[in-house]
Amino acid sequence: MKTSKGGGSHGGARAGAGRKPGSGRFGEPTVAVRVPESRLPLVASWLGKVAAEVRSGRVRPFTRSPTPLTLPLVGTRIAAGFPSPADDHLEGPMDLNEHLVAHPAATFVVRVEGDSMIGAGIRHGDLLVVDRALEARSGSIVVAVVDGELTVKRLRMYRGRVRLEAENPAYPPIEMRGQVDLIIWGVVAHAIRSY
Repeated sequence: MKTSKGGGSHGGARAGAGRKPGSGRFGEPTVAVRVPESRLPLVASWLGKVAAEVRSGRVRPFTRSPTPLTLPLVGTRIAAGFPSPADDHLEGPMDLNEHLVAHPAATFVVRVEGDSMIGAGIRHGDLLVVDRALEARSGSIVVAVVDGELTVKRLRMYRGRVRLEAENPAYPPIEMRGQVDLIIWGVVAHAIRSY
């Protein structure tokens, strides 16, 4: 047992003390994240906004259902040009969780608001499957935080410059210059649209 100069014992880890791993809100162990002191207010503000988005239902963490969602997968591809002869060949069941979500712990679903990405086939009201484990590369469609605001844009990096581009000519690109704070929150893996 360690003692302080005053002779009493001081804190420290005790066997069996503290919260059990996996007993928290998400049912899994947690890790500490280090943030530069100068960026702490920005990160705290951003996390508060994301928490508000989650509470409102606009952003939802992905949770894999214990029961896979399987649908029959037809083995024949559907022609989007000229019709082709149909056959009734079923390839087998397909689990949509496995098809749409590569990294469940790092995947979120976000609802799109606005029309800045219509050229990429992303429309107002679509659901985006955002994977935070994927590496953002030039040309990736990303969900980014620019000065504390969430946006979805195409990431472009060239000659040491970074910008976020809309896929609609009505919206100018966002150049990362000066004191602009940029956090790439995740890469858009899929868009889901209801007709």
